[in-house]
Amino acid sequence: MSRYEEHARPLPAGSRRTGPKAGAGRLPGAVAVAVTAALALAGCSSGSSSSATVAATTSPSASGATRASATSGQSNGATQLQEAYQTVIADVLPSVVQITTGDSLGSGIVYDDKGDIVTNAHVIGSAKTFTVTLANSTTTLDAELVGSYPDSDLAVIRLTKPPSGLKPASFGDSGKVQLGQITLAMGSPLGLSSSVTQGIVSATGRTVTEPQGPGSPGATIGNMVQTSAAINPGNSGGALVNLDSKVIGINTLAATEPQTNGAAAPGIGFAIPASTITNIADQLIKQGKVTNSGRAALGITARTSFNQQFQPAGAVIVAVTAGGAAASAGLQAGDVITRIGDTQVDSLNALTTALASLTPGSKVTVTYTRDGGTRTAEVTLGELQAP
Repeated sequence: MSRYEEHARPLPAGSRRTGPKAGAGRLPGAVAVAVTAALALAGCSSGSSSSATVAATTSPSASGATRASATSGQSNGATQLQEAYQTVIADVLPSVVQITTGDSLGSGIVYDDKGDIVTNAHVIGSAKTFTVTLANSTTTLDAELVGSYPDSDLAVIRLTKPPSGLKPASFGDSGKVQLGQITLAMGSPLGLSSSVTQGIVSATGRTVTEPQGPGSPGATIGNMVQTSAAINPGNSGGALVNLDSKVIGINTLAATEPQTNGAAAPGIGFAIPASTITNIADQLIKQGKVTNSGRAALGITARTSFNQQFQPAGAVIVAVTAGGAAASAGLQAGDVITRIGDTQVDSLNALTTALASLTPGSKVTVTYTRDGGTRTAEVTLGELQAP
């Protein structure tokens, strides 16, 4: 079993405290990943000399017809896109719910017709009972915890009396998510239920570490989908959807800009991919716990190591699990890991992030120091077990 003692991780877009109305200042309960932004301008051009020449040499009547045709084409295209949006919203929004836990709220996705709802672990925190409001409804329904897996920031709750007509969402193939795909983020941002924002897939394969805090497990999650669709407090646990009406992720993190005292970084949000959601949710529903996390592990307990200048200098092994990956490769307590493959490790957080991007069973070179000397070991990674 691999457990990581983390004391200073970068924090998820989380549940929103109930009470303050939208626009009533900064909301407590929000969690975000710290992102340092680098901005650059990109040029673009509109039109060309050849089209300008055609317009100048065309008769007035033909020119008017050409403009009318172009305008009609643009109008048809805009209408088709609008209709596509409306179709997706009609298909998926009924599957997105609002979850209230004590004095905070978040979002969730109807997973099956038995009343199972998947959400973020940081939305439910340590609570065991919840109230759920379906889309476009004011009636609250009671729900209970099925299971939670904080290492992937996912949880499942179940309606105690599922109403008829529940509409489970359809989950897509994470492997087919591509840059530039249009996405819609659905949930309850700032407590505004059944809200929808739009954007694109900005990146895939991101490994992001959530900050630790009340209700936030501080998980490091790999293969996340980055989107420009606005994600705000209360969106956590909601659906990130493509134009095929497929859920491709669960909205989880909203970025902040550390150089502006944590102000929102517009257009940078992260969602846990559908493949991770279905893998974890299926296990929680069937057995109440996770036995196949799909996450790589060394089989150690570790903490950040500091050099003589009190600067982070690696991850020191505190304990090695008997029969685990590290033990089988000869690693010992006291060894300081400084590199995983080609990735430098200068802290426990860096080690956790490096492992999150790998898979169980893969082989990796671990560089470490022992007794003042640098050594390497070829390690076949194990699997992170549930706590």
